Amino acid sequence: MTFLQIVEGPLFYFAAAVFVLAAAWRVFGLIRMGRKRDISPPKGSAAAGFVKGNLRHFIPRGMFARRTWIHIIGGYSFHIGLFVLFFFGAFHIDFIKQYLGISWTPLPRWGFILVSEIAFAGLIVLWVRRISDPVMRLISDWDDHIGTWLTFLVMLTGCLALQQSHDVLRGIHMLFVDIWLIYFPFSRLMHAFTFFLSRGHTGATYGRKGMNP
Repeated sequence: MTFLQIVEGPLFYFAAAVFVLAAAWRVFGLIRMGRKRDISPPKGSAAAGFVKGNLRHFIPRGMFARRTWIHIIGGYSFHIGLFVLFFFGAFHIDFIKQYLGISWTPLPRWGFILVSEIAFAGLIVLWVRRISDPVMRLISDWDDHIGTWLTFLVMLTGCLALQQSHDVLRGIHMLFVDIWLIYFPFSRLMHAFTFFLSRGHTGATYGRKGMNP
């Protein structure tokens, strides 16, 4: 069995299983925690607050946007860029089709390269802000940096494998993907799945009180 067959075969299956089971366990655990029953009479809808709490925070309020515009631009560039790369990259679609049997129209090559540059720029901006801003530096720890660098290496090796010149480059990319999948559910990268619960919980609390989240 070759290196590529290992990282795309048994190691990938193991990493995917850890990712799915551990991420589901953490989300289920958060939901099961619930919250203390509020016996005060409701003045609004908690369900509507949950939805508003998520939607309203996608657009920062003016007073915060002026102070954190670099973080906002970097954050949206990276997260949207990564989403587009994963779901619309031609090689990713082929990979998904191999395992799930479904496919859709991919980005053209020039579009993939352009989005990659935007995503890389956003990730670098976020990390530079993390290490240069005194407050961000104070609240950051090794988990934040490992998650950032793992994600960076997954993206970088993916770009190196784009030419398909050597199987070893694709194998290295898949090795980092496997490591990233295993690390993901035990790190702050889980915010990809938990942010809507956090925002929704706050929104539901305010919504029940008749306040805007």
